Amino acid sequence: MADRTPPLAVDELQRLVDSGEIDTVVLAFTDMQGRLQGKRFAAPYFLSDVLDGGSEGCNYLLAVDVDLNTVDGYDMASWERGYGDFAMLGDTATLRRLPWNPGTALLTADLAWHDGSPVAASPRQILRRQLDRLAERGWSAYAGTELEFMVFQDSYESAWDGGYRGLTPANRYNVDYSILGTGRVEPLLRRIRNEMGAAGMTVESAKGECNLGQHEIAFKYADALTTCDQHAVYKTGAKEIAAQEGRSLTFMAKYDEREGNSCHIHLSLRDEAGRPVLADDSAPYGMSPLMRHFLAGQLAALREFTLLYAPNINSYKRFQPGSFAPTAVAWGPDNRTCALRVIGHGAGHRLENRVPGGDVNPYLAVAGMIAAGLYGIDHELEPPEACTGNAYAGDAVHVPTTLREAAALWEESALARDAFGTEVVDHYRNMARVEQRAFDTAVTDWERVRSFERM
Repeated sequence: MADRTPPLAVDELQRLVDSGEIDTVVLAFTDMQGRLQGKRFAAPYFLSDVLDGGSEGCNYLLAVDVDLNTVDGYDMASWERGYGDFAMLGDTATLRRLPWNPGTALLTADLAWHDGSPVAASPRQILRRQLDRLAERGWSAYAGTELEFMVFQDSYESAWDGGYRGLTPANRYNVDYSILGTGRVEPLLRRIRNEMGAAGMTVESAKGECNLGQHEIAFKYADALTTCDQHAVYKTGAKEIAAQEGRSLTFMAKYDEREGNSCHIHLSLRDEAGRPVLADDSAPYGMSPLMRHFLAGQLAALREFTLLYAPNINSYKRFQPGSFAPTAVAWGPDNRTCALRVIGHGAGHRLENRVPGGDVNPYLAVAGMIAAGLYGIDHELEPPEACTGNAYAGDAVHVPTTLREAAALWEESALARDAFGTEVVDHYRNMARVEQRAFDTAVTDWERVRSFERM
């Protein structure tokens, strides 16, 4: 099993509270949209009443849209059921300081019902269930997520007031790998890197990306649960730091017609002795027989699981030819035109899923990759021939092109119901239905410009 040593030990938190260095503790869970939701507690009260016993939150938080509006169609929470509470139970392995919020610590929570049973539709629980399936075979998953974002000179408030139009990007041209380009934004990037490091994450690097004002900060891989916990904290913290600097940044999958924000997810497996189980440097492309099956499972399930990788209307705008976002359900060794890329060697040999965008919920995506891989292993599937050329120009099956298509594939998937259970499938099918309905009834700026006078 992975070593999940907390960034901040409980006894150290007690000392910091006693000395007055910590006065606030946040207890938070990650919701369906990948956002942290929870409460801020006075630190002494947290230690005496919340650390061991947890707290409560309204169960509507897993049954609302992005605007926190109550919506129909969820079995676990509704007006008919009275919108009661679930319990937020802190996982002490996640305790950390939040340096960008002075005097503050954070504890990530799991969700449970009052009888102690886990909330099945909670993203963290969905991942835990798949990790338990791996553990039954003596395996553990290690993951890394690569989040891209775009930085603007505008504050979040001014961006809101302007309808997110006419924003000024922090860089006016493509700064992919440009040291000058990152140097222009270094004060903000440096704050994010250093303060994430002080929050217990291992920062690797920062680099410019292709779109205007687009950047990526990379973190070292960790066990899958830790990576997903850190992903959620980083995403929230980066926005808070940008706001403190009078700027804004977005992780949305496709802000404009240029390159979108990706979130490539790297995944590998280890046995109980810590040895990689997917790697075999003597085999073609360094893949063990187990990895061939694992990879084949990814391909077999990719279209049915795309909803877990691309959960929003906007997610599907990324999938354009020649954009470094995939369109083909194909795999290749170190091939960035494919949905699945095989890279590394030895302990670093791994699978990269290039489908998710910056709007992905990491718990759901990693859970999907594990479930797909186990399906391939259990059925001893074999992958097709590797794509070593341009996957955009090939004849492989296409990644779903709309949320409507992906949601239908998810709802009809026997594989998804077997791996995740009917409750989870129905819950996230309804989330997609709510998102689709909101889009279908909206009148966009594009329609007004096109139709106001000329139609």
